[in-house]
Amino acid sequence: MIRQLIDRIQKTNAPVCVGLDPMLSYIPDHVTKKAYHELGETLEGAAEAIWQFNKEIVDHVYDLIPSVKPQLAMYEQFGVEGLKVYDRTVKYCQEKGLIVIADAKRGDIGSTSAAYAMAHIGKVQVGSKRIPAFHTEFLTVNPYLGTDGIGPFVDVCKEEDKGLFVLVKTSNPSSGEFQDRLIDGAPLYEHVAKKVVEWGADCMDGTYSNVGAVVGATYPEMSAVLRKMMPNTYFLVPGYGAQGGTAEDLKPCFNEDGLGAIVNSSRGIIAAYKQDAYKKFGPECFGEASRQAVIDMVSDINRVL
Repeated sequence: MIRQLIDRIQKTNAPVCVGLDPMLSYIPDHVTKKAYHELGETLEGAAEAIWQFNKEIVDHVYDLIPSVKPQLAMYEQFGVEGLKVYDRTVKYCQEKGLIVIADAKRGDIGSTSAAYAMAHIGKVQVGSKRIPAFHTEFLTVNPYLGTDGIGPFVDVCKEEDKGLFVLVKTSNPSSGEFQDRLIDGAPLYEHVAKKVVEWGADCMDGTYSNVGAVVGATYPEMSAVLRKMMPNTYFLVPGYGAQGGTAEDLKPCFNEDGLGAIVNSSRGIIAAYKQDAYKKFGPECFGEASRQAVIDMVSDINRVL
């Protein structure tokens, strides 16, 4: 599966993914008002507004990018109706040729991890049939429970040719409370990195493994260390733009061949129309603002690669 993502990155010359993380506050008033007029100020109305918002953005950016990353929590907050829109969004993006990275950060042990894996990247057994549920190409997972928690996901990756991105060094300010703690002379994130390489060793898809790592753009010195430790591991890189990461900060995440990382931007793209740089588009043309924001992001990253 990572080979397919790399092919899409090379085809678009855009090592980026757009985070489809819709908050109602990001959605222009004309979209929410229309949805509420049709379905009321209900969970159904909110879900319809999210769907129309997502669709407009995808329609404007799908030809520029290789992938999208919907954050499941942004849909779960609206209950079953939100999950329906999540599923609808995933399928629509796949119809447009986009690779979908489900940002769910799942992780448990034994049968629970197996169930998460089947739900998101595998198939569930129903009688004599094996049926896909959400069926995304990649899934983010939390390694806190160790191999017991990750093993079932890796098994499904090998069976279905799917991929994972394991949290290693995240971009949030308090990540160091645990991730930077020294254990046997090395920070915890380095120990996790070694396990990711181990988990991915028998899950290779060409040069890179289907088991990737989440490495934040906000700690470039640490990214450089991790890149050396994990030469055959693809990085999913949050933290660019709104969280403070710059294009220069991203460079250590990439290998010398210009591959090795895909950079996410969420509100910097989907809420671009709210930024001063894109206000000329106005709320009515929010999709066009998002398209220009993607073009600018790609140009900014390629400038330093």
